[in-house]
Amino acid sequence: MQRVPPAPKGHFLVGNIPEFSKDSLNFMLELRAYGDLASFMFGPYRGYITNHPDLVHELLVTHADKTHKTRGLKRALAPILGAGLFTSDGDFWKRQRKLVQPAFHTKRIGAYAETMVEYAQDAVRDWRAGETVEIDLAMNALTMRIIAKTLFDADVNAEAHEAGEAVDTVLEDINQRLNQVVPLPRWVPTSKNRRFYAAVDRLNRLIQRFIDERRTSGEDKGDLLSMLLMAQDADDGGVMTDKQVRDEAMTLFGAGHETTAVAMTWTWYLLSQHLEVEAKLHAELDAVLAGRAPTLADLPRLTYTEMVLKESMRLYPPAFTVTREVTAPFTLGGYDFKPGMVIIVNIYGLHRDARFFPDPDRFDPERFTPENEKRLPKYAYFPFGGGPRICIGNAFAMMEATLLLATIAQRWTLRLAPGQVVEPQRRFTIRPKYGMRMIVEPRQPALAPAPAGEMAV
Repeated sequence: MQRVPPAPKGHFLVGNIPEFSKDSLNFMLELRAYGDLASFMFGPYRGYITNHPDLVHELLVTHADKTHKTRGLKRALAPILGAGLFTSDGDFWKRQRKLVQPAFHTKRIGAYAETMVEYAQDAVRDWRAGETVEIDLAMNALTMRIIAKTLFDADVNAEAHEAGEAVDTVLEDINQRLNQVVPLPRWVPTSKNRRFYAAVDRLNRLIQRFIDERRTSGEDKGDLLSMLLMAQDADDGGVMTDKQVRDEAMTLFGAGHETTAVAMTWTWYLLSQHLEVEAKLHAELDAVLAGRAPTLADLPRLTYTEMVLKESMRLYPPAFTVTREVTAPFTLGGYDFKPGMVIIVNIYGLHRDARFFPDPDRFDPERFTPENEKRLPKYAYFPFGGGPRICIGNAFAMMEATLLLATIAQRWTLRLAPGQVVEPQRRFTIRPKYGMRMIVEPRQPALAPAPAGEMAV
């Protein structure tokens, strides 16, 4: 008989679905009590979950070639992402990764720093002292503008609201499907399915317009879209078809703004609740920037700013799990795994594990000083995933988040609006369930001291 890892007691027929559905994030934390490798029942299906960095390394690195993305995830995402990097596997995925990778080389993404800062300044230009801002929506619109500009050299400011609503509709549908044992087929003409396909169509038309315009002009604008259109396989000289370009563009567009927007939203919230951390952040920004806008060259000196973001993503990792489906037999944690079994990597649980992060619920950016970070086990902290399939845009996302935080926090403080209830909710990312309304107040950054012999005026 197949040995299985320990599991919480389930309910007849439905297993642990009630607990998972009621509070998924808390369920992820509770599963740690069943060992470094645990299991649970999702209806009649058994799932497995890794709760230790060593097992995560084995799964994502050692056994990377014996697993794929799960069939359920692919089915849920196929209508929107097609066969993009996030959903593809095997040799096709390796080829696409190789073609897309140059678009994220350090020198190329460094050219986007000025755009990120410019758009951040524009996003807060109309803020007024004491105004209440829905900061989650504001960050979403900002990061959407940035990814559209850097990916397509396009400004979607006028379309940001419509595109944002379409993304929300798509994510809500995907989230519901991943929570159901047997999702209703999308071909059934329900109102939800019709809304989903209408949202996909809106996003498709937006992305395809950018691709068509670039194909027509043939111009190399130095953005990610140009890289995708010109990408050529070094082995066979092949280039991407229009569909492949569309799938990769949609993947980068979707993943390239939602996760960063969520990370920024939680960062503003955490800073509003920890004024001593905010004071240290302001001190660094004033010392490094002295009132001017940040640049790419400032990033190496914005060390505490980066630490704040890393700690925020520890507590609220945008991608809170990684799932893999076994395609070839292997042993993990003393248990045998066979094709078809599904293993979840518990990012959220590991990030809040007291074995690796003492007092794990406390917001403490000092955990990520260079010295402390070196002491962390590999895969105790991994907000961008790991192994060969680590997020291709991780450097882009960290640069963007650091520059946005530096640009806005230098001149504004944000406080939680009275009556705002804050509760994390597991959707495709971890979002605030009731939004995040915050009151904005201007601050005056400390300016650079006047040169010797001159009088400051």
